[in-house]
Amino acid sequence: MGSEREAQFRKLAADHPDSPMGHFSLGRLLLEERRYAEAVDSLRTAVSLQPDYAAALVSLGDALVGAGRRDEARGVLERARDTALAQSHPSLAEEIAERLGDL
Repeated sequence: MGSEREAQFRKLAADHPDSPMGHFSLGRLLLEERRYAEAVDSLRTAVSLQPDYAAALVSLGDALVGAGRRDEARGVLERARDTALAQSHPSLAEEIAERLGDL
């Protein structure tokens, strides 16, 4: 814990708590580092701030899978797929469907 990038993203999230971008960026970094529980918290915040943020929903689903919370992940990924379709992103919806098939 404590990389320069992490510090930057934490500061961004703290300085702009109502913007999903800082929370999403921090969550993605934590997900990449396999710090799943922390990633879930940041990504859940991003999604709460922007419920139709498809990329944040997908990342939240991935973090939940990593945290061993597969049932919860399934619900989030289904929501992500529906959001992607509603936003006319069929390729993203297809990618999400593959993730769902693996659960």
